[in-house]
Amino acid sequence: MSALPREWIVPDWSAPPNVKAFVTTRAGGASRGPFASLNLATRVGDDPSTVERNREILRSHLPADPLWLQQVHGAEVVDVESARPMVRADGAVARTRRTVCAALTADCLPVLLAARDGSVVGLAHAGWRGMSAGVIENTVAQMGVSPAEIVAWLGPGIGPRAYEVGPDVYDAFIPAMTGAATAFSSASEGRYFADLYQLARMRLAAAGIKEVGGGGWCTYSDSERFYSYRRERVTGRFATVIWID
Repeated sequence: MSALPREWIVPDWSAPPNVKAFVTTRAGGASRGPFASLNLATRVGDDPSTVERNREILRSHLPADPLWLQQVHGAEVVDVESARPMVRADGAVARTRRTVCAALTADCLPVLLAARDGSVVGLAHAGWRGMSAGVIENTVAQMGVSPAEIVAWLGPGIGPRAYEVGPDVYDAFIPAMTGAATAFSSASEGRYFADLYQLARMRLAAAGIKEVGGGGWCTYSDSERFYSYRRERVTGRFATVIWID
């Protein structure tokens, strides 16, 4: 496999050495215009042949083709070994070496999970809908190991000072989630700023996961590195991938 471009992000976490993961950025691809340059999504209006070239670039850094999901902002989780391509799901787990889980995002939060013994990995695509529906907890459960033996890492997502939401998002977490109000601050009449990072940490803690790394990016604010649907609407998607080596 090729060396990763320096612009891409390698998680700084305590996953075991046999667990590999990284996050692409906008850099290093062939797309142009609002999709410049490493758009990896096929359903956002980019030229299909260019997206395929971009996926070939990604593939050169992976041990196998990733399982691409048809992400629907839900809570369904699949085993990568048995799932068909473009299955409707927002979480994936893998136990077999060199089987790649992947998620595409452009504001939603990618959540990486790994067993401390390196026996299983997971990845959740956690926007507010999927998170409130339980995609993080479902991915943890599907891994089939004690949550105390899982470490987590939060990839790039929209930041708490950029993610303005309405009462539907607020009501999706409160009162169902104890303490969730601390992840919201007032923006204007009937509007809130939501902290997806804090909400994810709270959900992980409630699921029994004690060690959570990552966080601190803002896809909306950092247009040079990240796509953001909230910022541009017509835009690309970057990928988060994880596998057992």
